[in-house]
Amino acid sequence: RRVLLLGEGNFSFAAGLCGAPGTHVVATCYESEEEAAGRGGAARSIRRLRDSGAEVVFSVDCTKLKEYFLPGEREFDCIYFNFPHCGRKAGVVKNRQLLACFFHSCAEVLAEQGEVHVALCNGQGGTPADQPRREWHNSWQIVAVAAGAGFVLSDVHPFKAETIHGYKCTGYRSQDKSFCVEGALNHVFTRSTPPLCLTPMSCKTQLGSQKVSFQVPQVLVDKINRGFLELNSSHPVRTIKEKLSAGLSQAFPLQNISSCLPLLHQGHLHGVCHSNIFWIALSPGEAPSTEGTSQGLANAVLFSHFDQDTDRNVQEGCPIPKQFYLRPSLLPHAQAIIQTGAFSPGTLHVLSGPVFRQCRITPHSMPVFHELLVVLAVSRGTENSCIQMLVDNIKTTTSSLHQAVSGVKPSINLQGATSFGAELNDFAAFEWQLGEIQHFICVATDPDHSGCCVGVIRTAPDELKSSELVVVSASLNLDLLAMLLCGISDWRMLWTSDRRFLQQFPEGELRLFKSFSLYPPSYVHDVSFWVPDGEEFDEVAFHTLARRVSGEMVVSIQLRDSFQQPGTGRRSLCYRVTFQSCDRALGCREAAEMQLRFREEIQQHLGVTLR
Repeated sequence: RRVLLLGEGNFSFAAGLCGAPGTHVVATCYESEEEAAGRGGAARSIRRLRDSGAEVVFSVDCTKLKEYFLPGEREFDCIYFNFPHCGRKAGVVKNRQLLACFFHSCAEVLAEQGEVHVALCNGQGGTPADQPRREWHNSWQIVAVAAGAGFVLSDVHPFKAETIHGYKCTGYRSQDKSFCVEGALNHVFTRSTPPLCLTPMSCKTQLGSQKVSFQVPQVLVDKINRGFLELNSSHPVRTIKEKLSAGLSQAFPLQNISSCLPLLHQGHLHGVCHSNIFWIALSPGEAPSTEGTSQGLANAVLFSHFDQDTDRNVQEGCPIPKQFYLRPSLLPHAQAIIQTGAFSPGTLHVLSGPVFRQCRITPHSMPVFHELLVVLAVSRGTENSCIQMLVDNIKTTTSSLHQAVSGVKPSINLQGATSFGAELNDFAAFEWQLGEIQHFICVATDPDHSGCCVGVIRTAPDELKSSELVVVSASLNLDLLAMLLCGISDWRMLWTSDRRFLQQFPEGELRLFKSFSLYPPSYVHDVSFWVPDGEEFDEVAFHTLARRVSGEMVVSIQLRDSFQQPGTGRRSLCYRVTFQSCDRALGCREAAEMQLRFREEIQQHLGVTLR
């Protein structure tokens, strides 16, 4: 390991580190050798360093590091900068500028998996780890400053001066005087994954009897075909799916539907808000024949929640509307299985895969998530006991998983549709649109909260056109379950491309997630505009544009003000947009550029007039 130490005052910290097996130390300071040797104890520490084989370099500017090392010697595994300061009575602004230049310089000499350690006095960093915490404007804002150079804060812990043998801090106001390090913190930074460059992407899928290709919506380019549920995946959503399936197989004969489920559906949706659907235009020349889509469309009607007029048109040979959309649910695929006659009463049929829904931006609202759908035909009159068996099984498996991860038993409740007490999240709200719901499955990992809806249960008395059988189905949001069981606060983390996420989950195991990006900075921007006269403002489209422009870097959108101009009746809206990443570095300049692009996009696509 090559270790670089910057801004050494009397070299006592470097001397305390030298001699460690497998470590090559390069100790530097800003002053000349003559100036540095004049500090108390410095000459002795320098001698010790050189005797142990360490390098000692003088007159090193921490903002121009690559100038001091040959290209083959720039790959440092660890860079230490203890108590940086511009000197004398420099204020917070100058010290922020120093850190900004330092981090940019580090990016040029740090190994890919390397770390940057910065020790600051109590309160200087401006993070919640500081106790007491300074006001943001009066701190060095170290996490935001580092983000501008592509670094994230991965760890923060007390700076324990007493553990470094012979260490003595010095340099108070550029003098050979010590300063107080009580409550000081060591901030550990790592490289962030680079910004996503999302190029337009085409995808092929089966529609009826034909294969078609389509342009993937920009907001989904990094989420399509990720393979989280495939056999070689260690992703927590697959682990949860496998554990739930194993538990259900103990109570029911189980059949996994392994055939490739098409991503596209076609036709009109009845009762579903169209702004919640990802509408798709097929690639030029890809429009399938009427016969091919008729069969595909006839299979895409379940529990009478899709438009029956469309199905009737198909049966009567009328022209089919060319409306395609990404599947918002796996229910139509279960319907197709039932209609083929391959549906065995008493056997639990299990389907799983990603589904796509446009939605507002919240930490638990997902434009794509993995659905686990189980469908079972039971004797009429036994459906209630069957539902209870299903729920008890899911409850047992989920409780066991959460207890193994956190040591705490969660509260899992079955709530009737008429007495639903938990917050109606976007998942539950959309499921309500899809058709009648008998029960909601709610999970609460915190006793102070009523719980989060992670699943719904439906019955379809007439689905099999049988007087003896009833179809029971349960739909579960695997992504929400993974968040609750593994302590993941933001759904976006499930889709990160950063390898450090999956490294925390060995195949077949669930663990409590530890974030590798602590206290990410947030940037608040407001946007206000006039809404086109006589038009209803589509807030879901507004949120979707924010997702697309920012690459999922918007964490919150809040309506701050709604104003109607007297006389003209014109309506103005003002929204507060908060930019924050959960997994990679986001600097203030990048956030400001996103805001400018967002303003342009809403003006172009939503027809608003900016104020």
